[in-house]
Amino acid sequence: MVDRSHSRMRYENIAGALLFIAGVLAFLGIITAETLYPGYSTSQNMISDLGATDTPNSIIIQPSSTIFSAAMAVTGLLITASAYCINRAFRKREVTAPLALFGIGVLGVGIFNGSYGDIHGIFALMAFVMGGISAITSSRIERAPLSYFSVILGGIALLDLFLYYIMGEASPFSAFGLGGLERWIAYPILLWVTGFGGYLIGHSRA
Repeated sequence: MVDRSHSRMRYENIAGALLFIAGVLAFLGIITAETLYPGYSTSQNMISDLGATDTPNSIIIQPSSTIFSAAMAVTGLLITASAYCINRAFRKREVTAPLALFGIGVLGVGIFNGSYGDIHGIFALMAFVMGGISAITSSRIERAPLSYFSVILGGIALLDLFLYYIMGEASPFSAFGLGGLERWIAYPILLWVTGFGGYLIGHSRA
């Protein structure tokens, strides 16, 4: 029983470290790519424009494209690996399955930038949807108040995404521009990733 408990704590600690690094890396990767992209607007430009704008006239700006794509690819790998560790620690697939799909979606965004058209769109949508769901389902292995914050952050991301697909530019989030609207989906998820990682590290120590 002692060995099993130590093994669980080890996997929990590793998962927390992977998620914390993933959240920080994603934020810093986006910020760095933005600062090196001439004329970039966080209101009017989509986050994925940092890798490449949409087809058919795709524009790739270096070194922003490489920085963003590399950051997303590594972030996706870290999140996917954390899902394995969390599964070993908690044995709750309703938590780890969405998290693994979230990681795969982010990885796909890093590998297939906007110049790949629909393929990029599919992975981006997967990342957004599964990221929001992951935040909500993580509340099953968290204690309050983080469990409440996770549901709120995941709910904000999914509500923004849902309203945009239903209402288009009539969505209240459209007041921030398409870039701002997308950030109200992505940033709550990344905040949750970072916070959840820190929680797992502290919980494993306890």
